[in-house]
Amino acid sequence: MSNQWSNDPQQQAKQALRNLQRMFGGNGGGRGQAPKGAIGAAGLLAGLGALAWAVSASLYNVDGGHRAIKYSRINGIGEQIYGEGTHVRLPWLETPIVYDVRAKPTSIQSLTGTKDLQMVNIVCRVLSRPDQARLAHIFRTLGTDYAERVLPSIINEVLKSVVAQFNASQLITQRDQVSRMIRDQLTRRAAVFAMVLDDVSLTHITFSPEFASAVEAKQIAQQDAQRAAFVVERAKQEKQSTVVRAEGEATSAMLIGEAIKSQPGFLELRRIETARDIAHILQGSGNRLVLDAGSLLLNVSEPSPVENPRR
Repeated sequence: MSNQWSNDPQQQAKQALRNLQRMFGGNGGGRGQAPKGAIGAAGLLAGLGALAWAVSASLYNVDGGHRAIKYSRINGIGEQIYGEGTHVRLPWLETPIVYDVRAKPTSIQSLTGTKDLQMVNIVCRVLSRPDQARLAHIFRTLGTDYAERVLPSIINEVLKSVVAQFNASQLITQRDQVSRMIRDQLTRRAAVFAMVLDDVSLTHITFSPEFASAVEAKQIAQQDAQRAAFVVERAKQEKQSTVVRAEGEATSAMLIGEAIKSQPGFLELRRIETARDIAHILQGSGNRLVLDAGSLLLNVSEPSPVENPRR
């Protein structure tokens, strides 16, 4: 009979219930009566779980580089700013809103026109962060995605208004001035939306292919013009040097003529110098020459043409 009960599921369930009653100190009362020890343990566990949830829900952390504000179901958005660390809130009644106050880079590309109607593709990069003292205002007006809502519109507007004041060539030659004007206007516009811009820079300026070809052709033409001007200037200098050389030769001839007229011995002196030069040249030669003194202008004892004009 005991073997039959051991194989009966109903009997096994009853036996297990009796064992639980003995374990928790029950007396094995009537059917359907819950054990008092089990109810007490379950209540204790439920109380501990509720306490742990209440403690966890009452605390929140603010990480480094972040700030928080609170939204209350009773008073709305609070103005107090909570810094880094662990803070307390009322569960269900208060909700923390955490903002990242570190500078974040944003790059915006804009196609705009210059003063001379040239299309320019400009990439502007800004480092932006929220104004910590106005986080409540930012949440009321813009929400948590304030940068995506504000920066694309104001950057495009400022780029178009500033670039339209310059020619395409001035964007390159006066880039510092263009960047400074864009930075000043963007800083003023961002301050209206409680945002701070730490840096504004123009990373890329790209012109249309037609304008780039025109600039290249202009540079080539300027180089050719400079080369032609150099050739003309060199010709002028050569002409001037030729005139100066001719004037010098004419002056030298005139002075020699005057010296021959006033000093007949000048020609004889030049004859002796020439003979001496010929003698030095022949002295260094390895050839054997048999020449008379007259052919070498070395016959200095013979009367010169100056002394004997008939000869």
